[in-house]
Amino acid sequence: MVSDLEIAQQAKLEHIKDIAEKLGVKDEELELYGNYKAKVTLGLIGRLKDASLGKYIDVTAITPTPLGEGKTVTTIGLSQGLAKIGKNVCTCIRQPSLGPVFGIKGGAAGGGHSQVVPMEDFNLHLTGDVHAVGLANNLACAFIDNNLFHQSRKKPKGRPLDIDPDRVLLNRVLDVSDRALREITIAQRGEGIERQASFDITVASEVMAILALTTSLKGLRERLGRMVVAYSKSGKPVTCDDLGVAGSMAALLKDAIKPNLMQTLEHTPCFVHAGPFANIAHGNSSIIADQMATRLADYTVTESGFGADCGMEKFLNIKCRYSGLIPHCVVVVATVRALKMHSGGFKVVPGHPLPKGLTEENIPALEGGMANLVKHIENVNKHGVQCVVAVNRFTADTDKEIETVRKHAMDAGAADVATSDVWARGGAGGTELAEAVVKACDKPSSFKFLYPLDATIKEKMDTIAVEVYGSDGCEYSEQAEKDIAQWTADGFDKLPICMAKTHLSLSHDPSWKGYPKGYKVPIRGVRASVGAGFLYPLCGKMRTMPGLPNTPAGEHVDIDEEGKVVGLF
Repeated sequence: MVSDLEIAQQAKLEHIKDIAEKLGVKDEELELYGNYKAKVTLGLIGRLKDASLGKYIDVTAITPTPLGEGKTVTTIGLSQGLAKIGKNVCTCIRQPSLGPVFGIKGGAAGGGHSQVVPMEDFNLHLTGDVHAVGLANNLACAFIDNNLFHQSRKKPKGRPLDIDPDRVLLNRVLDVSDRALREITIAQRGEGIERQASFDITVASEVMAILALTTSLKGLRERLGRMVVAYSKSGKPVTCDDLGVAGSMAALLKDAIKPNLMQTLEHTPCFVHAGPFANIAHGNSSIIADQMATRLADYTVTESGFGADCGMEKFLNIKCRYSGLIPHCVVVVATVRALKMHSGGFKVVPGHPLPKGLTEENIPALEGGMANLVKHIENVNKHGVQCVVAVNRFTADTDKEIETVRKHAMDAGAADVATSDVWARGGAGGTELAEAVVKACDKPSSFKFLYPLDATIKEKMDTIAVEVYGSDGCEYSEQAEKDIAQWTADGFDKLPICMAKTHLSLSHDPSWKGYPKGYKVPIRGVRASVGAGFLYPLCGKMRTMPGLPNTPAGEHVDIDEEGKVVGLF
């Protein structure tokens, strides 16, 4: 079998100027990074500010399993399929991280004959945006510790902010999965105030979320300035504006704010811009790229991270609030074998053959896991958006299994169900799905947010937990109660909610598959990304593991039934 990388390397690419010309981007709006990628200047949005908007489509999925559901390959294949049936289309997806989820092996760029190319450029440094995000974040951290250093002197210099070293909220970041740096001690040997600190992955930072949610360079500067990075000893929030660093951070991001233009294997245009995680942040590519694409193309296909309970919910209730763009259709990607896994009757072990029940016709197992798909369709419908189910078909799937999925999905309220064979056949394998999406986009919809912003913090969290996860609500730790009181007193209670939870279950527990019921979501704390514009509750209880720092259950670590770490997220 030819690998994804081999397929990508054998492709004949068009010059990025030709891709831009077909899309309607002018030469003077391009900044070339070689022959096959370019940045697009923000002047394009001004030029097209009065242009009519095309159809806007989000691709999401059922709850992920170790088998993979093919969400990104479907996103790219759908775009190629739309082009095959004569539609003017543009794709918008996130940039990958060099951390624990993505890498040169592929996946982030799609796969098979539905990829964004050049693959090596996509999966590596691209145009340096993630590096710029890390620099901006770490500059703010340096300003915090520099302030603490001078604060510890008898005659402090600079801005006297009286920062509480035990209430510094901002961590340094690195775009490499380096476990040894998760918990560190800084400012040793008298270089300021010695304190415990941490490193996060760059794409999980608030700066990355800001890059994804801003709509202009001015807005970027304002959002960076509003970042709450610490508290003073008197309990006052300390922002990047207070530190005097926000302007410098914006300067570091002046090029990163421009979307990156690339192409698929079939030469359809693709914006690749911003990459926040969806189990920690809001998990969607940039608003600016979407603003460009919807003005240039008749159909814009984007994707949200993980399942409809995670990235899609945040796409609809956070990203759409700030962008003003309204989706016409949501595509939920599923596979037969992943739905079988959600029955709870199978265990997949890396390096071992899949159980026969996953690779042979097994209607009872398929129906046993169908509740997961039904719930995700329900989550789309709760927002008043048309839902199309894409069955990413494998050779072992039988017609009877596909028909079983179709029946349950249509009964659950899907507008249509289509099979997809885009990995093997590219756009030609996505025309059935493309036709279904076009029909769904033409149907009336009544988009609505899940909650009003003037609801209390708890009301918004409980709404998400009940309506999206199907739980009985939330239960709050003592720390969470303190956090909620703090953010309310500081005036941040009107922000939308970005639940930080596992992507491996509809619930907070990664081991609960299918559609768990009869539980409450434990909230152990609530943090604020004021600059990005959301609060993020931490779902799940702390678990202690030998050799690892105390890790939020389901947030960064996945554990098998024997207690072994099988994945870091």
